[in-house]
Amino acid sequence: MKRPWNLVNVPVYSISSRKDNVTNMNICTYVTAVSMVPKRYMVAVYHNTQTIENIQNKSEFVLQLLAESQYGLVRNFGQKSGKLFDKKGFLDRKNQAKIAAKENPYAIVFWNNFEVLSNAVALIHLKPIEIIPAGDHDMYLCDVVSFENLNDSPILTLDVLRQKKLIRI
Repeated sequence: MKRPWNLVNVPVYSISSRKDNVTNMNICTYVTAVSMVPKRYMVAVYHNTQTIENIQNKSEFVLQLLAESQYGLVRNFGQKSGKLFDKKGFLDRKNQAKIAAKENPYAIVFWNNFEVLSNAVALIHLKPIEIIPAGDHDMYLCDVVSFENLNDSPILTLDVLRQKKLIRI
């Protein structure tokens, strides 16, 4: 039997962060809304990543709720470090293909001064207000600055990643 924390089928997000105008994206599943008024999220970010370096001084970032069609991003955004792998360069190379932007899971646009995935289901602009050490992750308690629902595509979840054999939990 699976461990209790592996029983749930949670959504898969990507964080878009930047440092010195260089964009990095990372996969994140430890995410939850924690307050209705004001609207707040908790996002846990793994240590020793480019993302945590980008946001450690409470820098704003965008949480992107991924669409099921974007499962291919997980290998490059979640299983490779932005310290060693140019994730923005990866997206740029993928966007040279002759695929219509609406059908391209790698297509990017600017939103609230961040580069984001145009085919994500939703975007949530977050401003960290507190950072709490939490083992191998740091928890970022964030205020929602703004959000936008982009489409009604099926949401990428851990079950989809299990079916695609991208994770084993």
